[in-house]
Amino acid sequence: MSIDVAAYLTGYPQEVTFGAEDAALVFDRYHTVDFVMCNDGIQLDRAKLLAHVRPARKRAKAVRVEVHEAVSTAERVAARYTLTADMTSGNTIATEIYMFGQLSMDGRLQRVDQITRDVSPGRRP
Repeated sequence: MSIDVAAYLTGYPQEVTFGAEDAALVFDRYHTVDFVMCNDGIQLDRAKLLAHVRPARKRAKAVRVEVHEAVSTAERVAARYTLTADMTSGNTIATEIYMFGQLSMDGRLQRVDQITRDVSPGRRP
């Protein structure tokens, strides 16, 4: 079962950050229980990702995603996109992300490997 990668990338951050539902319920809708993300060499499981998301609900005032490329098959997904977060502090954080994922049989993400690059306004390369 393939998924609409662009819809996931644009919808999930909105739901998990600003939705009325508990972050864990939103997370579980899109990811398997044994989900693992390896982000820039750092491995994060469900508990670590939820620990990261919960404070973001208070610190972010807007999140937007621009999907540059996305492909999917029955078992794999890949995308290149930019995630931009406007923070309550007034800062804007923009991250270019190259993501490669593995899907479970039910179409939820089971594993994601990604590399990132900070492209925030005013940031020097």
